[in-house]
Parts: sequence; C-alpha cells; structure tokens
Amino acid sequence: MTRPIRVLVAKCGLDGHDRGAKVIALSLRDAGMEVIYTGLRQQPDMVVSAALQEDVDAIGLSILSGAHMTIFPRIMQLMKEKGLDDVLLTGGGIIPEEDMKRLYGMGVGKLFPPGTPTTEIAAYIREWVKEHRNF
Repeated sequence: MTRPIRVLVAKCGLDGHDRGAKVIALSLRDAGMEVIYTGLRQQPDMVVSAALQEDVDAIGLSILSGAHMTIFPRIMQLMKEKGLDDVLLTGGGIIPEEDMKRLYGMGVGKLFPPGTPTTEIAAYIREWVKEHRNF
C-alpha cells in the first residue's frame, strides 16, 4: 500500500450516542488506518461532501436511532450522484437482520451489530478496499 486506508466515521441525524463510533474510530486508527470522525448530528449530504473532500476509501455510519432505512439509502443515492462508486459504505448499530438484508440489496456493505470485535471490522474494511480500490 502506498498510503493508509482512509475511513470517514459519521453519526447522522439526531442520534447523540457516539461512544461506539469513537471506539471504532480509535480501533481503526490503531489498525493503521487514517480516520476522519465527523462528529454528531451530520446530514447525509454533509457526510458525502466530507467523503469527497477527504478522498476516503470507506464511510462507516454508526446508527442507534432506528433511522437506518432512511439514512443509508440517502447516502447511497448521494454517493452515486457524486461518482463515489468505489467507496465502501458500511456501518453498524441497532439494525434488525431483515433491514440488514434489504440494505445489502441496495449495495450497502457489511453491517455490524453491537459487540462485534473491532478486529473483524478492520479486517473487513481492509479486504474490501484491497479488492475494490487497487491497493
């Protein structure tokens, strides 16, 4: 690899619980990735704009509010409009299995429930980027 994998970690909407997002951000950093954390209460257009500006390889959303079926599809739509077809959209939080399947069908990457080992998340991002971004 010529540079570290760049990951944008975001919290969208009114969800104010960011401890998990911060833990993930730190663990990805410790795994050798560059991490940009957007902070709380981001709008989907703000997330995609930041992803473009930061030239990221992956976007990771943390959603605990139940708004996953609104936020993920909107970000996917904006990513397609901006030509971010080679950027991974992944995330985690409280997402029912049935909704995960629907999101996978829309093109969202693997979604991680609470309690997933951070090493599993880092390995997934690393493998996806290696396969899709010519690292």
